[in-house]
Amino acid sequence: MVFVNAENRPAVPLEKQPVRASDADRDRIADILREALAEGRLDAEEHAERVEAVYRAKTLAELEPLIQDLPAGQPTGPDPDPGHAPPPPRASDRRGGSHGLSVSNAKNVVAVLSGANRQGRWRVGPKVNAVAVCGGVELDLTEAIFEYRHVVINATAICGGIEIRVPENVSLRSAGSGVMGSFDVREAESPEPHAPIVVVQGVAIWGGVEARHVRGKRLRNLSDG
Repeated sequence: MVFVNAENRPAVPLEKQPVRASDADRDRIADILREALAEGRLDAEEHAERVEAVYRAKTLAELEPLIQDLPAGQPTGPDPDPGHAPPPPRASDRRGGSHGLSVSNAKNVVAVLSGANRQGRWRVGPKVNAVAVCGGVELDLTEAIFEYRHVVINATAICGGIEIRVPENVSLRSAGSGVMGSFDVREAESPEPHAPIVVVQGVAIWGGVEARHVRGKRLRNLSDG
């Protein structure tokens, strides 16, 4: 079906109009690029360029070329059951599931040639994507509301810096690395059995990621689980 505009010129068919990319779409591509870097399929410079393009992309058509030369970007066969969408995360994943889950509705904090921060009484979901490209990101979780026990922070610093602060009674773990950069997560386990667990993963390329506890800042009522 082709529509005609007011000037009698053919308009772009609806099925060929560009589809806007969602945060979940960008998260998926960024995760694929992160794996490609870890596997040696991309070097640090290529990864940096593509990640920057991911968070600048407005449509799916802009995202697809970024992974078309990677295994995850190759066309696959038809879905054997296209009428069924993947199931949503189980209720057990909330307030106590394991980290590393692919969870939608992640919060993105992105700074490209600029600065971005989250602080105060903000709600922390199961996944936070922090990206600093020639800029700085500050994540202050000391007064945040933890809705999930396990929180994964995907930190990507490219010629930039990411600083993460957490309460002193929260467990802090590292799963990242530095490539000509610094990935400094001061790991510590909380003695409180129901304390949230924050895992900082990702990469610092010609940049820095730092995560630490803040003394005197504590979460309350952790005994409720």
